[in-house]
Amino acid sequence: MLKSIVMMDLPIDDIAPMERWYYEAHSSEISRRYGPFLQRHESYVALDAPEDARRFGFYNWRVTETYWREMPEAGARGAYCFTPAPVWNPIATCTVPAQPDDDFFGWDGFSTDGASIRWYILMRYPLGVRLKDGEDWFVNVHAPEVCRQPGLTRFFSFKCEQEAIPLPGMWHPDATPPQDMTMVQWDRVVELWYPSFSAWRKAVIEEPPAYTPPEWATDDFYKDGYPAYPFFKPGVDFVSTFLLERPADEFLRDTRYYRP
Repeated sequence: MLKSIVMMDLPIDDIAPMERWYYEAHSSEISRRYGPFLQRHESYVALDAPEDARRFGFYNWRVTETYWREMPEAGARGAYCFTPAPVWNPIATCTVPAQPDDDFFGWDGFSTDGASIRWYILMRYPLGVRLKDGEDWFVNVHAPEVCRQPGLTRFFSFKCEQEAIPLPGMWHPDATPPQDMTMVQWDRVVELWYPSFSAWRKAVIEEPPAYTPPEWATDDFYKDGYPAYPFFKPGVDFVSTFLLERPADEFLRDTRYYRP
């Protein structure tokens, strides 16, 4: 089983018309047409992150996760084109296994231990870095250091499919998302959980553990003259958002009309 992930960002003036389009058209077209192939079709609304969290390639609108029992063939395949969105927005998208490849920290806790916010990250190793070398640093060097963050409650990660997997359906030739607004090549999806934004700030900004930067670090952040966490260029090789535990919408189960 595969899970497709779509992380979206929007200017605030576009959120209202995009929410209407998402409920009235797009989500129902996905659920109705591809329901027999789907196990889950869920969407989370991003939290209003504090200013110091927004420098980490912050995406402010939605993350949609779609679990596929089987991936339908791409193209029209007996359906109409998707209803065009009122605006096009930046999108970061990838496909991962349904279950994480690596569960680094917090698996021995209980869901009743307390609520969490999820720092949801898509990252890719910078251009020119071999995947093998990036993975060696991430799994064997970086992940054990991240596990020492104070207040961290959960840390797991998915490896992204390296071959592009086209999603089903199609856009009209005159209403196709611009390629320069869609980022499709990623290496890892990472989830880091904290009890609150204050706990996140302490773990990431105020009292982070000592990290070992990779030799290829490209981030613009520096501390004491050395590259600082997360070592990736925000908005290019590292994008993120903050989510709650429960999705805002479970489209295969819910039918909610948008207009009053």
